[in-house]
Amino acid sequence: MGQGVLTPTRPPFPRVGGVLRCGSHALDDLAERHGTPLYVYDADRALERLRTLQEAFASSPRDLLVAYSVKANPNLALLRLFARAGAGADIVSGGELYCALHAGFPPGRIVFAGVGKTTAEMRDGLRAGIRAFHVESAQELEACARVATQLGREAPVAIRVNPDVRSPTHEFTRTGHAAAKFGVPPDEAIELYRRVAEHPRLRAAGVDVHIGSQLREGDPYLRALDVMLEVADRVRNEVGIALRYADLGGGFGIADAEAGELDVRALGREVAARLRGRGLELIVEPGRFLVGDAGVLVTRVLYVKRSGGKTFVVTDAGMTELIRPSHYGGVHAVTPVCEDGHGDEEIVDVVGPVCEQGDFLARDRLLPVPSPGALLCVHQAGAYGFTMASNYNSRPRPAEVLVHGGRATLVRRRERYSDLIRGQRHD
Repeated sequence: MGQGVLTPTRPPFPRVGGVLRCGSHALDDLAERHGTPLYVYDADRALERLRTLQEAFASSPRDLLVAYSVKANPNLALLRLFARAGAGADIVSGGELYCALHAGFPPGRIVFAGVGKTTAEMRDGLRAGIRAFHVESAQELEACARVATQLGREAPVAIRVNPDVRSPTHEFTRTGHAAAKFGVPPDEAIELYRRVAEHPRLRAAGVDVHIGSQLREGDPYLRALDVMLEVADRVRNEVGIALRYADLGGGFGIADAEAGELDVRALGREVAARLRGRGLELIVEPGRFLVGDAGVLVTRVLYVKRSGGKTFVVTDAGMTELIRPSHYGGVHAVTPVCEDGHGDEEIVDVVGPVCEQGDFLARDRLLPVPSPGALLCVHQAGAYGFTMASNYNSRPRPAEVLVHGGRATLVRRRERYSDLIRGQRHD
């Protein structure tokens, strides 16, 4: 099963009259109103992507939970929209639990992943009544059992299985191979389920895998699913526990400047065939697939510099706003917001103002050379953009605008210099 391309019903951020728009709002107008750098999110596009996944996987098992991966973009306005649309939340920290509950996700639709959960986070999750902890080691299972005993509550758990599937993606986002820090091998998973069965405060809820991010092919998912289902069969036959759900994880690839996206409908059909008759609910954990191309970063050109045979377009956004290009080698399309005001096309590097040679948004791109003051749009920036932004070089983080139903709302104000020293003492 190979890579496919889904045709969106409505392309995100179309160009109308030479100007990029988000819904009925021109990006240059939003930049004038709220300043730059500026994140802009198309909520209607994000909800459309949620419906796409709900339709692609709904026929697979008797029940489906699309658990949004909060780490992709934890903006509360987006979280509330997903919660109201029936999604769940995949969280990896106590802070994400706090945000998910504050946004209105029912605790029964929240699953807690991650290799380093603290006992304090486990207590918070148990008290909230989340759906399950996705346990990634024997020591974590022991800690969860202790916390559950102390609170006098039952802890629902799913073991994260490492299926030893090497995904064709960046080395930092491959999470399902044997040398990764995530999950446990199948045989160890069976032993952990035995411990769950023997403990009065633990309950086996499901089984979990997650093999990586930005995957454009379905075959790795199916190999991982086969391993997970074999574990579920062994748990039933050898341990005597019938698990309730199988969690396939997320990482569904989106179209970007490199290639097209994963055909989730084709994947859904294959998953349905494997789950048929097993009585397992299905959980998927998309993040980037829902919000990646629903967000852009708008940045203003400061200078155009020619040096050493290269042309540098220096912008007011850089690695402090979007670290994916320098950290993951992420390739984001970059286009002018307005078609006028640009010179001839050249091969340029789009770089930021941060005092690092690794501070860039794009390298060796053929672009119309912009004039200082022009606006550029960095596409597919709705996931792992603002959420990974930093205050390095003492730079305030940017504002965020959400466009939904024709209305543009400032959902996070731009940080001020005073925010940089909030919480510090200097006496």
